[in-house]
Amino acid sequence: MIGGFLGAGKTTAVSLLAAHLTAQGKRVGLITNDQGRELVDTRMLRSRGFATEEIAGGCFCCRFHSLVEAAGRLTAGSQPDVFIAEPVGSCTDLVATVTYPLRRMYGENFSVAPVSVLVDPVRAQRVLGLAEGGGFSSKVTYIYRKQLEEADEIVINKMDLLEPAALAALTEALAGAFPAARVRQVSCRTGEGLDAWFAALEQGTHDGRATMEVDYDVYAEGEALLGWLNATVRMAAGGDGVDADGLIHALASALHDDLRTAGAEVAHLKMTLSPDGSLSGEIAAVNLVRNDFVPELSQRLDDEITGAQIIVNLRAEAPPERLEQALRAAVTAVAEAAPGDAANLELAVEHLEYFRPGRPEPTHRDVVTAG
Repeated sequence: MIGGFLGAGKTTAVSLLAAHLTAQGKRVGLITNDQGRELVDTRMLRSRGFATEEIAGGCFCCRFHSLVEAAGRLTAGSQPDVFIAEPVGSCTDLVATVTYPLRRMYGENFSVAPVSVLVDPVRAQRVLGLAEGGGFSSKVTYIYRKQLEEADEIVINKMDLLEPAALAALTEALAGAFPAARVRQVSCRTGEGLDAWFAALEQGTHDGRATMEVDYDVYAEGEALLGWLNATVRMAAGGDGVDADGLIHALASALHDDLRTAGAEVAHLKMTLSPDGSLSGEIAAVNLVRNDFVPELSQRLDDEITGAQIIVNLRAEAPPERLEQALRAAVTAVAEAAPGDAANLELAVEHLEYFRPGRPEPTHRDVVTAG
């Protein structure tokens, strides 16, 4: 499992690990997970050619049987040597509710690798009190810290965002606060540090430490503070069409501006744009991981398009109804602001769900008192 809070870069890391294993001749199956449906992560991973199963409607802990069934479907379809599972970014207590039950019930079928938890370094600095800036309320931060507490590997992703002194201070602070984990520094953007981390996952197994204590009331209240929105938007344009990358970036920017003005703390905004009739499966993708950052294109199309489907996944500490209002306003604003050569641009929300996650109710929870 490669976990970590929303916006830590899990999907990019999963893709790079899958490519690394594939290059070694191993067959890889990927399992994505979310509280809702229509996942950007699934679309992105499949666009890169990986066999991917999606578990929606709850985290792995609450959908344990679905996790096992997804592994079974992948086994029947492509017989993977390795499964990589990406849990919901607001989920914790995965060792007790997933790792230990897997080992107990399916130990003859699965060997469980060390649990990795990725962190965005800027977000981590703020949570640990090393830097000022926008952040989450205490109950959301509780989930963040519990994720780190159960990690075998704490992986500081995007290490290139910090100066060496700040990176060293963050590494020291994480090691001091969470001594059971090994703290690594990597950059999925440049590839630095990835080989050593991947080798640890291939060669190691989960260490079987004692189950951590979790206050499920605080956990549930923290998740309930997060608004969740998944949507699909249909795009159509006349003439020569519109620039795909510019369109998806403009939509993300309009949504970002609205939420920032409202004071909603963005945990992660992800969008993909899939052109109609594309045979290659290529997509455009954009990400935003903090209010004080900007939307970034992580995959480009460099094409003019006349029709496409846009998938939007937005998680923020705000009422979900406010996220719905912001999306609809952004869709209207971008359509109305289309340049003259993109006359007749139409954007229409086709599917929309927005909600707060329900209380986590694990299928199993194995309490282990010693290794």
